[in-house]
Parts: sequence; structure tokens; C-alpha cells
Amino acid sequence: MGFKASLRAFMFGGLAVLVQFGVAAASTSIVGLGDSLMAGYELAPGESFPERLEAALREKGYNVAVTNAGVSGDTTSGGLARLDWSVPDDTDLVVLELGANDMLRGLPPATTEDNLDTMIARLKERGVEVVLAGMLAAPNLGADFSDAFNAIFPRLAEKHDIALIPFFMDGVAADGGLLLADGMHPNAEGVERMVENALPVVEETLGTLKAGAADHD
Repeated sequence: MGFKASLRAFMFGGLAVLVQFGVAAASTSIVGLGDSLMAGYELAPGESFPERLEAALREKGYNVAVTNAGVSGDTTSGGLARLDWSVPDDTDLVVLELGANDMLRGLPPATTEDNLDTMIARLKERGVEVVLAGMLAAPNLGADFSDAFNAIFPRLAEKHDIALIPFFMDGVAADGGLLLADGMHPNAEGVERMVENALPVVEETLGTLKAGAADHD
């Protein structure tokens, strides 16, 4: 048998093994683009939000792969700067979670909104669907800042007609049992709660993607 024939036989044999054991390429590619809340700050392998989201979706029968594109300390400016290389061309859906570090640094809410607006627009231009993860301002920053910051996420979701997770840390931020010792980042149990909150929103968007694909068949 020649080299090419041997290579072809090896490749088809490998494919048969993958099919036999139920391993197949994911049909939907999801990227979690965010900061330390997405990256899995101080969590063990397998405990980050993207990993747990993938596991939860697969449990429900979705053939997905969720890539972790979280960078601890990242701001919306940083996310915008790395958007193109953090989100590959074959991405179907991005869970966009940025803004918490802008808020903690007291950056102007208008700048945060402009950066998120640009990211969403660029992703949509590429045909990538977006789920926006909302954030709420810390109360010690004052009512004026909180009002301006908190309004960013629902306003952008409405403007771009995208799904919104109203508060990414809902049920976690005020529960010490679901946070690390720093009182800011979720522990493994906290991540599970965040995935539970996000799951219906992500599932709804996946349904939209599937319907859109069917319309183009």
C-alpha cells in the first residue's frame, strides 16, 4: 500500500473510532469573552464558567464547544483591542461579559458603553450572535454613577436586539458562601449558580441560531 493510501486508511480509521465512541466535532462554537469572572480566577481546571456552561449545555443535548476567552483584569477597552483574535472566524455565539473592571476603576460609563457597543456591532457584522452579560455597579460609587452604569446593558441589548443576562452575578454577589475569600469572585458553587442563571438565555439564543440556519437551508 502506498503512502497516500495508507494515510487515507489511517484517517478514515480514526474517524470511525471517533464515531464509535460518540466523539464528534461540535456543531456550535461559543466563546466566553470577559474578565476574571469568565476566566475562572483561582478556580481549579474544569470549574470556570465556560467549562461549566459547556457541560450544562451538553447535558441538555447540545453539541457545543465553549472556549474560554476570559482575561483577569480586563476592561472593555482591553476586550475591544483583542476582539478580533479572541473570537475566531468560525464562532457562532459570544457570551460578552465585560465592564466590571471599568466600574471598579471608576471609568466613565459612557466609555464603557461605547466600547461594548462597538464590540457588539463588530461581532454582529461578522455574523456572530451575542449574549450580553449585565453587571451592576457597587453601591459605594454613588447613585449618579450607578444609574449611568446600570443602564448600559439593557440599553445595548435593546439597541442591538440581543439576549441579556440582567446581572451575571445574580444570587452570588451578596452570598459569601458562593464567593472566594476576596468576597468578589465566585467559587465553584457560585459558578454553578451563574450557569443556572445564564442557561435559559443561552438556550434561547441557540434556538434562534438553529432557526436562522434552517431558514437559510
